[in-house]
Formats: sequence, C-alpha cells, structure tokens
Amino acid sequence: MRTPNLLVVERFDVPCTIEIENTFESLHAHVVLAGDPPINPGDRVEVHGDPVSVPYGESLRLERMATVHRAGALGRWWTKLTGDLEVFEMFEVSFTPGRPA
Repeated sequence: MRTPNLLVVERFDVPCTIEIENTFESLHAHVVLAGDPPINPGDRVEVHGDPVSVPYGESLRLERMATVHRAGALGRWWTKLTGDLEVFEMFEVSFTPGRPA
C-alpha cells in the first residue's frame, strides 16, 4: 500500500482561455482551463505570459498556458480549516446609533 506524501505538490500544464472585460456593465477576468480539470481547496493556478491591461470600454479574449499546482494533503486540510475565517475578513459590519431625535 502506498503512503500518501503530505508535502509533495503535483503540477501540470494546461492550455487556458482568459476573458477580460472592463466596461460600464462589467469588470471581470475569468480563466477557463482546457478539459475543465477539478480545482480543489489549496490548489493554485498560475497563468503564464505578460500582464494584460484592458482599457475602459473594451474586452479581450486570450489563449495562454497555465500551470496547476496541486496542494498536498496538509495544504488541503489547512485551506479548509482557515478558509471560513478568511471569508469573515471580507465582511464589514458597523453598529452605529440611529439618528438623534
């Protein structure tokens, strides 16, 4: 029986499509990996190539290569453990008194 290695990270290259839009209706950038490989907690996707800048009012679609870095068992566990806490950092809650009468 093979013992899993907790620290070794698998990696592989895959073609990807990058879609970027900078308009009044939408400001987004999406990366779609060819073959739709599953991306799990702790995995990283590194898109290769020069940085891209899209002027306001335009959109762009590019084909590039990306490297998927698979997290080991320890990295997946840590991401699952701390992921919920990081989401809470995005919330800003304010308790301010109502208007004075």
